[in-house]
Amino acid sequence: MKSSFESTCASARLSVGAVKALVPSSPRGRLRPLALACAAVAAPVWAQDAPPATPASAASTSVALPDVVVTAVHEHSPLLVVADPKQPRQPVPASDAADYLKSIPGFTAIRSGGSNSDPVFRGQFGSRLPVLTNGATLLGACPARMDSPSSYISPETFDALTVVKGPQTVIWGPGASAGVVRFDRERPDLERQQVQFSASVQGGTAARSDQNVDLLVGSPDYYLRFTANHSQSKDYKDGDGRIVPSHWDKWNADVALGLTPDKDTLIELSAGTGDGEARYGGRGMDGAKFRRESVGLRLEKSHLSPLLAKLEAQLYYHQADHVMDNYSLRQFKPGGGMSMPMAANPRRTTKGLRVASTWNLGEHTSLVAGVDAMDSPHDQRSGMPSMPYDAKPYVRDAKFTNQGLFAELTQHVSDSAKVVGGLRLDRAKAWRYPASTAGGMEGMHDMDGMHDMKAMGDMHGMHGMAPMPHAMAPVSNQRERSALPSGFVRWEQTLGASTTVYAGIGHVQRFPDYWELISPGNSAAGKGNAFGSLKPEKTTQIDVGANWKAADWQAWTSAYLGHVQDYILFNYPSMGGMGGMGSTVRNVSARTAGFEVGGSYQLGRALTAQGTLAYAWAENRTDHRPLPQTPPLEAKFGLDWSEGAWNAGALWRVVAAQKRYARDQGNVVGKDFGPSAGFGVMSVNAGYRVNQTLKVTAGIDNLFNRTYAEHLNLAGNADFGFPGGLRINEPGRTLWVRGDIKF
Repeated sequence: MKSSFESTCASARLSVGAVKALVPSSPRGRLRPLALACAAVAAPVWAQDAPPATPASAASTSVALPDVVVTAVHEHSPLLVVADPKQPRQPVPASDAADYLKSIPGFTAIRSGGSNSDPVFRGQFGSRLPVLTNGATLLGACPARMDSPSSYISPETFDALTVVKGPQTVIWGPGASAGVVRFDRERPDLERQQVQFSASVQGGTAARSDQNVDLLVGSPDYYLRFTANHSQSKDYKDGDGRIVPSHWDKWNADVALGLTPDKDTLIELSAGTGDGEARYGGRGMDGAKFRRESVGLRLEKSHLSPLLAKLEAQLYYHQADHVMDNYSLRQFKPGGGMSMPMAANPRRTTKGLRVASTWNLGEHTSLVAGVDAMDSPHDQRSGMPSMPYDAKPYVRDAKFTNQGLFAELTQHVSDSAKVVGGLRLDRAKAWRYPASTAGGMEGMHDMDGMHDMKAMGDMHGMHGMAPMPHAMAPVSNQRERSALPSGFVRWEQTLGASTTVYAGIGHVQRFPDYWELISPGNSAAGKGNAFGSLKPEKTTQIDVGANWKAADWQAWTSAYLGHVQDYILFNYPSMGGMGGMGSTVRNVSARTAGFEVGGSYQLGRALTAQGTLAYAWAENRTDHRPLPQTPPLEAKFGLDWSEGAWNAGALWRVVAAQKRYARDQGNVVGKDFGPSAGFGVMSVNAGYRVNQTLKVTAGIDNLFNRTYAEHLNLAGNADFGFPGGLRINEPGRTLWVRGDIKF
């Protein structure tokens, strides 16, 4: 059998050591390290060399890479990208998962500050691209996704990052029309009683400071694992030396207790928490609180019988408690509909379960079948300094539930070919609790994107201005879709020892999410009632690709062509019209297409050249114009050198101008302002391994201090003196140094 989605990555090989405690040092509870000598040597990248099968397959293959800084992640098997998030990267990523994903071709991000970006893959984002942690769904609370799910994820505290491209799996939840992103911590493989430890510390321009620890204590019968991180930075400067409001200060801590009485059994209880703050140059409010609480329980049992190969069961609980305001991290300035300091405290609680069984139906056939369910209520409250929000009770404004059945079958039709197919059926419900002016402050539902209207700044955050619901009004509006089918079928063929090709077609029906049903200005009754009329999105997509390998080179390509019926599109009022303050949402017909291609070539014993290219195209067929928020053509060219204890690298990132845009259309986070200019950025790095325990790496991002902005960046906020409609710039020249240690 081949490797599986379920067991994609091997366990991290950490080492023995000890670390001083991390202790709170502020009323906000931020963790500060008292001492961390330096930082952990990144574990290997794990990848499947063979085409991926379904989760019925056997264990994966570990592939160790040389000591180089990762500048681009390549495909290692059809439709599947697997990487080690502990590996040092360039450009140095921010503290969130979205910036980390940008090293994978096809990924970009919607940025509004220095941290907490929203990931975009092939021009698609939000619930089209679910982001899972240890197999569990994590959702943010902000009606404008200030706290996107990726903002609660510290990538380096996980062992494996897995991306499934396109609608080519059904076993990881509903609505995954763009793909699935998974951050996982793997089961340790301990042969004796051990203590293993790794850590990292990093510093750089703009007072950048990061610390990570990973401590494992265990034996073949049990393990106790503790992971923690802290990341902070002050406002950065762009290439012209102008300060961009972008400060952040965040921390996370997680612990897991596992019982492993034999190699076929795992019982794990986990818990975690985190918090932070972030300043946004591209929003009208900042994030004063990003409190996360997580609890999980999972059971895995293998080899139950010749027929039943594996049984998995999982329960999880996530709560995102978020505060946004316009006064604690910036000087308050009246404007944009806010005449006084304000704060809003939305909260999202997500509880879920997943049960999956793997069956051996014959020598060449395997099946994964199971169920999953999710319950996710949304509450909120608001206030001002004179009437604090935390003195008020939470009021429910929405609730979402989903129950799903899934099955995924792999049939090996020959030694070199197989067919993989899957079916999924979901039942989705949504409740919207009617708004009431008796509930307290009005207009607090979504304020974080407000801009100075007089300055005619970006009004993207003005959607969702429904008043808060009344605590004594239990009557709710309800939507239900009892049958949302999804499915795919894919052919994979190995041609000789070095070539693999695949072709598949998938279909996904996605129920509108919270940000599409509740946040828009036309979601309330009497305004078009998008909550009652918005249709589920239906995506049908063809995916094809190939991998080639030889002794001194490898290459890969993947391409897609899709049709989206009832694509959910946000419309914003024209800046010149000033006819309304909020966005509206509607269904349109759309087409998508694009490709990613990459490769590497061994130029000598110590030198490797690599390159990637990604392009996305999308058309709004209803309005006969481009689909908004589509990233431009992007290429990366790199050189990696490794000789003995030394290594060095260079990355040249080139992004074309984007002339395909749809002004005043977009998504719940951002909209198209117009065309964007192309740019090229050079970055370099070098490292030295002192011994098997210690390694030091340093780098310079944006070596020539270019001034540039990404096409998907939000416009600068008028509170900070930015002119309306101009995207915030990326950081200028950035120096960083990183230490890795493991014992």
